[in-house]
Parts: sequence; C-alpha cells; structure tokens
Amino acid sequence: MILSILDTDLYKFSTSNAYFQLYPLAEGTFKFNDRAAEVWDEGFLEELKAEIAKLSRLSLTDDEFAYCCKRIRYVHRNYWEWLRGFRFEPEKIDCRLDAEGHLKIEVTDQLYKVTLYEVPLLAIVAELRNRRRGVKADIGPVLDRLDAKIELANREGLVFSEFGTRRRFSSEVHEAVVRRLKETCPKYCAGTSNVFFAMKYDMVPVGTFPHEWMMFHSGVFGYKRANYLGLEDWIKVYDGALGTALIDTFTTASFLRTLTLKQAKLLDGFRQDSGDEIEIGEMIIARLEEFGIDPRTKVLVFSNALDFPKYSRVAAHFKGRVKVSAGIGTNLTCDPGIPGYKAANIVMKLSRCRMSTKDPWEKVIKISDDLGKHMGEDLEFSIAAHELHLAQ
Repeated sequence: MILSILDTDLYKFSTSNAYFQLYPLAEGTFKFNDRAAEVWDEGFLEELKAEIAKLSRLSLTDDEFAYCCKRIRYVHRNYWEWLRGFRFEPEKIDCRLDAEGHLKIEVTDQLYKVTLYEVPLLAIVAELRNRRRGVKADIGPVLDRLDAKIELANREGLVFSEFGTRRRFSSEVHEAVVRRLKETCPKYCAGTSNVFFAMKYDMVPVGTFPHEWMMFHSGVFGYKRANYLGLEDWIKVYDGALGTALIDTFTTASFLRTLTLKQAKLLDGFRQDSGDEIEIGEMIIARLEEFGIDPRTKVLVFSNALDFPKYSRVAAHFKGRVKVSAGIGTNLTCDPGIPGYKAANIVMKLSRCRMSTKDPWEKVIKISDDLGKHMGEDLEFSIAAHELHLAQ
C-alpha cells in the first residue's frame, strides 16, 4: 500500500527537517482520529498491523537520495543523508480497538522521526478500509470523472495541486490520477504533494508545513506567540523558500493578528484549510492592504475539502484581486463514483510534545475556523481562547 519512503507528502519532509535542524531533542505523540467513528473488528486490526509491519522494509534508495538532493534543495543535504538510515519502527505504534470497536493509533518519538509516520498510516487505514468493506474502484470510471474536472480546470484556467495521499482510495487509484493529470493537465496542475509520484512523473513536489508546526510551538512556547515564533523559525530554516503559510491552526484571525510586516513581505502566500473561503480570503486581503502590500503579489491557496465547481466560484470571486491556487485531495484520489460511497474522514495530529526528555509533556490542540476540525481537550481550549482573545 505504501510504495516508497517518498510515498508521502512533501511537507512531512520539510517539517521533519525543520525539527531536525532546530529542535533535534524535541519529542511528540501523534494521535489518530476517525471523525466518522467507524466500528471495526479484530480481523481488520490484524490486517492493519500486518500492513504496518511492512513499513519497516522501506528505505531511501540511491536514486531517491539523488533526486531529493537535486530537486528538493531547500531541505538540507544532511537531512537526506540522515533519512538514508531511517527505518520505520512498527513496534513504536500503539494500534488497537477500544471497547466500542473504534480504531486508536498513537506513536511517540523524537519529532523529526515521528512526524514521518502520519501520512503512511492514514493512507494504509484508508485503503484497508475500502478493501475490508469490499469496495472496489474501476479505474475507467475514476478517470472519466477526473477528465471532467480536468476539462473544467483547463477551460477556466484553474491552477491547482494534487494533495490526496492521506485519504486516497488506493495507491493504484492515486497513481492513475497523477498519471492522467500529468498527461492532460500540464498547464494548470502545478504539482503533487506526493514526493514519490513527483519523482516518477517529473512533476513539482509541493507543500510547506502542516498544523503540527504551530501546535508544537504553542506547546513549548505558549499560545500567544506560537504563530509568530513558528513563522520566524520557518524563515530561519528555509530563508524565504517554502513561503506559503498555513494560517488556521488557532484561527485565521489570531494568525493575522500576530503577522508582522517582515513576515508578510517574505511570504509568497497563505493556505486556507478551514472556514469560508470568501470570508477568509477577504480577511487576508484586508490585512495585506493594512501593511501596504499589493494583494496581487501574493497567492491564496484554498484546500478545505474543495471540489472543482466550488473552486471555480471562489476563483471567480477573487479574480484580478489576488492570485489563487488550490490544493485538492480527496476529490481527486478518492472519488470512485460508487453510489452511497463516502471517503474516510480520518486525521492524525500531534497531541502532545516537549522540548526534551528533561521537560514535562505539554498537551496541544488545534482551533480551526471550522468547529468540526477542532482537536484537543476542553481545558486547553479554554486556556488558548483566553490567551488568544477568542470568543468561547
């Protein structure tokens, strides 16, 4: 199910490298969450553990190492040299069913290692879920549905990237989708977040950082300056590269409140992953104009469960005012067209962290612009809401 150690999102490597360079002693725990609360049996759990065990066989090949050093040069070469020796350790993965049959997964390790477990584990769960339910995708209809989306993108000039690794129907479907995008949408498909397929199909690997980066900073430095310090650290590591900021870890409003003129000028753009696209986009434009920055020099990247018709409407609203792009995931890699089928609604997020083994564990949370995407404990929400001046 996982084809290579590079069969994951680029931002896992960029974030891992940032921990590696700045916080090599920091530790964290990643916790799985099934928002649909699906119920499974011991047979599913046994198959899942067998698939997870296969992760230990993966390693960075010589060709992959050469590709990463050449094409992903903003990630330090010493990181890729370390990755050559990295192996997943399935014994560190606590994988079980609770009394109601809900799947529970947790992994704890140094952050530059443990962050790499998230996407492969989600992709395995998503694919095994389909297999266990006896749901099969016929590649022909999948590509027919994809072709209609590509036709819309080509006709309206909708720039987008493929973001669908974590909830893909299967690795086979994912690869077929990427191959078709490469063949028939070379102008407007800006790339793929999947590094393995980017290498295989000579596409641009895309991505910057996930919510966990700001969540880690809130855990070790506090909520008030987590967004500010997270951006400062990112700039310190990447020196202007990877300049699209994810803005909604503690609501977009709190991100924009601590955004500085220097940061706003250095950033290429802003990724909206929750809330209303129009409302959030207008907030960002207003903040840029307060700084005296022409919004037309920046890009808004929309990635909140988008489909192409919705993206078309959003792009039309902002046309001529700001550059727009989109990261589209599940709608590309898990849209088999099967009546009644729903894609997995699963995530795996940082739940606690600490600067080193000498420090106490700190619980972390995510306060999204969508209520359904919140993650964490009530006490931490109260503390964060107070410190960030958010309405409770």
